Amino acid sequence: MPAPLKVAVIGGGIGGLGAAVGLHQKGFEVDVYEQAPELTEVGGGINMGPNAVRVLYRLGLREGLEREGVRPIGSHQRRWQDGRTLQRAALNPLCEQLYGAPHITIHRADLLAVIAAGFPAERVHLGHRLVGLAETGDTIEAWFDNGVHIRADVLIGADGIHSAVRAALFGEEEPQFAGCVAYRGLVPVERIVDLGLERGSQSWVGPGAHLVHYFVSRGRLLNFVGWTEHDTWNREDWTDRATIERALAAFEGWHPQVRRIIAAAETCFIWALFDRDPLPRWSLGRTTLLGDACHPMYPFMGQGAAQAIEDGAALAACLAAGLDDPAAALLRYERLRLPRVTRLQQMSRANKYRFHMSDGPEQQARDAEWARAADRSPEALRWLFEHDPAAIDTVAAQR
Repeated sequence: MPAPLKVAVIGGGIGGLGAAVGLHQKGFEVDVYEQAPELTEVGGGINMGPNAVRVLYRLGLREGLEREGVRPIGSHQRRWQDGRTLQRAALNPLCEQLYGAPHITIHRADLLAVIAAGFPAERVHLGHRLVGLAETGDTIEAWFDNGVHIRADVLIGADGIHSAVRAALFGEEEPQFAGCVAYRGLVPVERIVDLGLERGSQSWVGPGAHLVHYFVSRGRLLNFVGWTEHDTWNREDWTDRATIERALAAFEGWHPQVRRIIAAAETCFIWALFDRDPLPRWSLGRTTLLGDACHPMYPFMGQGAAQAIEDGAALAACLAAGLDDPAAALLRYERLRLPRVTRLQQMSRANKYRFHMSDGPEQQARDAEWARAADRSPEALRWLFEHDPAAIDTVAAQR
């Protein structure tokens, strides 16, 4: 029996750890290298469609997801000022009936902990910031700022939008500010119990802004994120911890429910959205990229983390099927994934415009279209939710 391939995953976020669990279960010798001193996820909640949840269920993570997550009964799009319904869609139990897994809302830190529980803790190396890599023959060498030097058969860059692996492969290029900042907060549910909120996801859309809220942390917290458009981002002019007053000012004149939720937050954080154009390729020899390192996307399709999770499933399947030629397996992975994630990047960009239209004829036409076409329903999103990234022989036909 030949020795199992050694795989180094750079980045211990949702995408990197998800890939590591899948590769570990297929018998690869996997180590994860994370620059932070602990496994953490910044931000609040995350919307996860059944396409990603199904992948995590297959990895044996169902119990943790169902314990920590919330199953929203539906999604509800509303108008910013008067709260008028623009569109509704059922989510659960319909998603499970159609696609074998529910739609789940969950805190990012809880999701990361659930995934990490499926991977050997001793194979996660914290405090390792990548500073260089080189391919020599059949081996990838990588070195870190703490002096550690490693060798692996395959290296995966899952180190986010500021990816050091991406820079090493294709050169330095700063991501671009996307003209949006988000106010994020978490509200203990007892503070807003009188609002009688349904157990679902609500989106409020208005001129130059929109706000989404849904339950996380076993239903104990309401997560909200409110996006507003800005021409520039200068870190000196903003702080990572925004005041609740600043968030309220950004949503001045919005529906009382929106303002009540913001005002009830314990703390409020601000986050700038950055972007990159789609890469034409992800792989070079025995090194490849995954998730935000190669296809960052606006969160306006709710698919950023989901696509990173799909990447991991496809990557594990391709490597397992191509053990005799890892470099060719990585190119296969890239070819299978590129069209799907590029489509979602484009759709997410388009939604930034759709969600932020100024009031007027174009906005009225959008609202009429939303009322007529259930384009956010699980049935309409079959192409997205039914996709199986691990079925690599048929995946091209599913795109």
